[in-house]
Amino acid sequence: MLKYMRSSKAKALLSAIREDYERAKKKKMDPQGPISRRWNNIFLVACLISLFADPMFFYLPVVKENLCIDTGTTLEVILTIVRSLNDAFYMIQIYVRFRTAYEAPSSRVFWRGELVTDYWLIAKKYLFKDFWIDLIASLPLPQVLIWIVIPSLSGSTMANTRDVLKFIIIFQYLPRLFLILFPLSAKIAEVTGSVTETAWAGAAYNLLLYMLASHFVGACWYLLSIDRQEACWRSVCNLSELCKNDYFDCHKANDAVRSNWFKSSKIKSICNPRASSYPFGIYGDAVTKYVTTSRFCNKYFYCLWWGLRNLSSLGQGLGTTTYAGEICFAVIIAVLGLLLFALLIGNMQTKMCPRPHPDSQYVCSKVDSGSRRIKSWC
Repeated sequence: MLKYMRSSKAKALLSAIREDYERAKKKKMDPQGPISRRWNNIFLVACLISLFADPMFFYLPVVKENLCIDTGTTLEVILTIVRSLNDAFYMIQIYVRFRTAYEAPSSRVFWRGELVTDYWLIAKKYLFKDFWIDLIASLPLPQVLIWIVIPSLSGSTMANTRDVLKFIIIFQYLPRLFLILFPLSAKIAEVTGSVTETAWAGAAYNLLLYMLASHFVGACWYLLSIDRQEACWRSVCNLSELCKNDYFDCHKANDAVRSNWFKSSKIKSICNPRASSYPFGIYGDAVTKYVTTSRFCNKYFYCLWWGLRNLSSLGQGLGTTTYAGEICFAVIIAVLGLLLFALLIGNMQTKMCPRPHPDSQYVCSKVDSGSRRIKSWC
């Protein structure tokens, strides 16, 4: 009788533990379940949109006809809205990662391991692995810079905007690019076998990555072209005692002293790449073809074509000057073109010879080891 009571208590305890485990398991997302798979695909699209939207901040500076630099307000508002929506997706991703279970490596036998649903273990694993990259990628730094920090700065507003904006965009672009190339793509490939399920989708995905790289390179070239153009203006400005550093901000364009200096300085003829008075290097086309003063659509498509053309040719047609920054930019274009070409070949090989699922590899290895043991006994 006592043994029966003990066995019944043990069964009740085991059933209670099993029910608690199933309840906790339902509260956590299965990393290979349909909800997690659907969210990964949605977040992949959000990441691609963010990679497209972030370089658009480089098009905010606009050169006016009287050789001053202003900010495109309409583009500024649109980019702020798009960027804020993208940041919301990154914040949701952080929440999802805290709610997603993971497989315990030690419990994996044949097909799948035991899911770890303990909140503290999930949080500990995430905090020590990918949390800080996700956090850096989700911070609304460009919005804070444009709408809060820059208006409170003194001096040349546009010069401050470009210098800080370049650093912030690249500082956040790298972790966002890392997220889409490595952890997120690896998760989708682990569940479905590849990032894209069909051949045409794979070709479109590779083409999209190539166009994103061209988009980023073209935006960088546009912003650096304005920097080189302003550097020429400042070199002319340093020759005159009447010139001040803030004369190239459009807030000072109507100043009477500035207008008199502008008419007497011959700055338009001196800062013309065709005159060869100042070394513009690879940025000369932006001035001679009026890219920096054109409407947004015209300048964007020209910069996109410039990036695509030079990535495809590995930067062979770039005639640089002796400026170290310009040479480094040309080197980055050449190396990036090689990397994209190698990535394209690797993805084509993956499509032609698909990699087997990790679970099937594990089962095959177990079967092989079992067959070797049987042979050793016979």
